[in-house]
Amino acid sequence: MSKPVSPRKVGDKEALAVNTAVRGSAQKLNLVAALIRNKKAGDALNILTFSKKAMAVDVRKTLASAIANAENNHNLDVDALVVQEASVGKGLVMKRFATRARGRSARIIKPFSRIRIVVREQAEAGE
Repeated sequence: MSKPVSPRKVGDKEALAVNTAVRGSAQKLNLVAALIRNKKAGDALNILTFSKKAMAVDVRKTLASAIANAENNHNLDVDALVVQEASVGKGLVMKRFATRARGRSARIIKPFSRIRIVVREQAEAGE
């Protein structure tokens, strides 16, 4: 007796990729995710490749994973993919302490974030 198969977390014409341990704040990551929302997948990859933001590297890897999942796991057309959703959430937080003057210490917070990218196969506008 095996476990029943879990239902898909996204629709039939969609593929998903989640990166759960991105080292950086959710606020900075969300600025980069906003650049690619509702864009074609190829255009979004170009935007992230040439972006000056450091968080764009991690978002690009996640987007590339979502595109690969769409192609290999769900047999979707890569040229017709659109970034349906790019959501960012908080992850764990590492807490460190730094020494300060007069024997005091200060707390340093090192946040992690998670990004969830859903790509959808969009019918061409000309058809």
